[in-house]
Amino acid sequence: MEIAEIKKEFCRIYGGDENDIRIFKSPGRVNMIGEHTDYNGGYVFPAALKMATTIAVRKRNDNIIRLKATDLDGIVEADIAKLDSYRDLEWGNYQLGIAYVMQQKGYDICGCDLLYDDTVPHGGGLSSSAAIEVSTALMFATFNNEKKGISSPVNMIDMALIGQKTENEYCGVNCGIMDQFASAMGKENHAIMLDCNTLKYKLVPLKLGDCKIVIANTKKKHGLGASKYNERRSECDAAVEALKTVLKGITCLADVSPKQFELHKNVIENETVRKRAEHVIYEIDRVIKSVDALEKNDIASFGKLMDASHDSLRDLYEVTGNELDAMVDEARKISGTIGSRMTGAGFGGCTVNIVKSDSVDEFIEKVGKGYTERTGLVPEFYVSETGNGGCEIK
Repeated sequence: MEIAEIKKEFCRIYGGDENDIRIFKSPGRVNMIGEHTDYNGGYVFPAALKMATTIAVRKRNDNIIRLKATDLDGIVEADIAKLDSYRDLEWGNYQLGIAYVMQQKGYDICGCDLLYDDTVPHGGGLSSSAAIEVSTALMFATFNNEKKGISSPVNMIDMALIGQKTENEYCGVNCGIMDQFASAMGKENHAIMLDCNTLKYKLVPLKLGDCKIVIANTKKKHGLGASKYNERRSECDAAVEALKTVLKGITCLADVSPKQFELHKNVIENETVRKRAEHVIYEIDRVIKSVDALEKNDIASFGKLMDASHDSLRDLYEVTGNELDAMVDEARKISGTIGSRMTGAGFGGCTVNIVKSDSVDEFIEKVGKGYTERTGLVPEFYVSETGNGGCEIK
């Protein structure tokens, strides 16, 4: 919806006029390369998208928060004094989790009526959850600062960390920082090279020349729930513990170079754990090489690194699945495809593709047809533009 439409819908649901409605927004993201490296302390390379969560909000004079989505029936009502009790909501737990975590940190959480409009596909691996978290955190932080007379702008890295903490501790998903950081700190026409261990980052111009980013949604919701996600994380932790016996001082897989891994990988006795570590260590290296390639305008080399990333996620980390593999296979049949890989947690969701501009129509037609023949699912395609991080729209 356009903002004018969202405001009209807000008034239809909650009454009143538009004068005291405020608008906050934060984007989804696509990770160009660097998958399952964030919680291992490594580099990732996400870009914020134009697809976003937009919130229309009006403050209330009591301790009630009411939540509504433009595409869902019903209103969720919550008591600010009981924010710890909404963890199991089917929808609304991310928002109320943000309010709870911020309340524990000393933020003044005000009563308000909220309407959420999402253009980030849910379950598509483009981080609709982070878009919800960061936009909600920014809204509550802005209201807190105004009430307390704080004139400095909201620290968006803090908003990203609040989003991650909410997902970890309130929603029970042991995610890294990448999604929330990209949603908070993204910049149009750039990707972010982020060191997830230190939160040091570099904005890298995403100059693709005569190519476009095409995101292909498998329409299979990514199924890497808490159990599988946490399983992969524990396997990586086991790899670190094994490598610590020969590499003193390491704290995470990002501390291990490919050369060191090749010298010492046999101390990881479990083959599955060894494969997980190999993916992560070489994937971090691929991010570094990708940034170097893009800074040299070497799109072809970047595409090859994307391809290698997907193959590693398929064979070593084992998080792709039939649908993502079919989508990538079909993409690679198109001569104008420079690179193709899954993006997001895995087992469904989206692929990200670099495609020659004059091949985009052919890509969408032929990849869509081939994918449907193989899976029975009808995909969606987005010719994507990068966008800016979370903000209030005045």
